[in-house]
Amino acid sequence: MEGPRTWLAKFGDAFRGTARAVASQSSFAVHLPVAALAVAVAAFLGMSPTEWCLIALAIGLVLAAEVLNTAIEFLAKAVTREYDANVRDALDVASAGVFVTVITAVVVGAILLGNRAGSLLGWW
Repeated sequence: MEGPRTWLAKFGDAFRGTARAVASQSSFAVHLPVAALAVAVAAFLGMSPTEWCLIALAIGLVLAAEVLNTAIEFLAKAVTREYDANVRDALDVASAGVFVTVITAVVVGAILLGNRAGSLLGWW
């Protein structure tokens, strides 16, 4: 029987999982550049520490939702490659979770970045 796993091994697994998710999902080709753009705009606009926390939280939640969706996709493929309505529903619900998180992040970003841009431009 194998002994308890070390923290180093656990972090190794997490990094491998992250790399696997990014490499296997085209969605990250959209999420990562948009996240980088949001960070660049936030830096340009001089966001406050609290605003930075909210931007980071929104980005992190989108990426976490995408990673969890990817895990469910891998698991579904391991269970069956044949059509199954329950598997389809599980995959659709997981995708909906990503969608809801993305919409929420867009709203948070629009409020924070829009408010800061409006203040700098003297609109309010």
